[in-house]
Amino acid sequence: MKVKCVLYPYLIWMGIFVIVPLALIIVFAFTSSTGTFTLENLIDVGRYSTVFLNSVILGIISTVICLILGYPMAYFISGIHIKHQNVIIMLLMIPMWTSFLLRTYAWMTILEYNGLLNKLFTFIGIPKINMINTPGAIVLGMVYNFLPYMILPIYTVLSKIDHKVVEAAQDLGANQFKVFTKVVFPMSIPGVVSGFTMVFVPSVSTFIISKMLGGGSIFVIGDLIEMQFLGNTYNPHMGSAISLVLMVIIMITMGIMNVLDADNENVVI
Repeated sequence: MKVKCVLYPYLIWMGIFVIVPLALIIVFAFTSSTGTFTLENLIDVGRYSTVFLNSVILGIISTVICLILGYPMAYFISGIHIKHQNVIIMLLMIPMWTSFLLRTYAWMTILEYNGLLNKLFTFIGIPKINMINTPGAIVLGMVYNFLPYMILPIYTVLSKIDHKVVEAAQDLGANQFKVFTKVVFPMSIPGVVSGFTMVFVPSVSTFIISKMLGGGSIFVIGDLIEMQFLGNTYNPHMGSAISLVLMVIIMITMGIMNVLDADNENVVI
């Protein structure tokens, strides 16, 4: 009975701030401005297939780069002394305590044509490069903001691997490369799957990074949804339909990741 009483505030919170908004999105997606049932909103979403494709491509690129950069970092952190691990994890977390918007503004200052990076290039004799308002700037912003979400779950899994397993593989004649490819990496797949999901989901749905670093000329799904709700073309029904399709894409992605994670656990067992 006490456990149920503790759950009540959480269930109320979930109902008000999760279930009700989701229900409203579904209702708006399947209704017209007059309140009648319609599928036109979902059909019209197909007009923005290019925007969806751009969002998915940028999200995948950002996630892959985060994996390439994050896995070695997580592997390095898990292999050092626990005191040093805590310091590095703390340094990794400190930027996340700063406003997301402020960090993105900082990258605008760095990447703009007369920004800090181009001033450095000019100083050392390199011609200025147009870095802002490009897909590369958007990917850079995503990687910078979401990289910790890749490192932390992988580090958590790697730090829990029993060193006796590694020693057993070495005793059986496995060199360092085989130990990593046959033992360490397969056992770290759950962390990789979690990191992939935690980076891909916000990358494919973000809007502030693309708006600030892309200059509004490169549309992603988040920009499209914001425009439907806050722009001059105010259309909450279309915005809800786009949001619903985005949620389906995210759920499919998470489902695929869960299947891969489950398959890996079965292999390990």
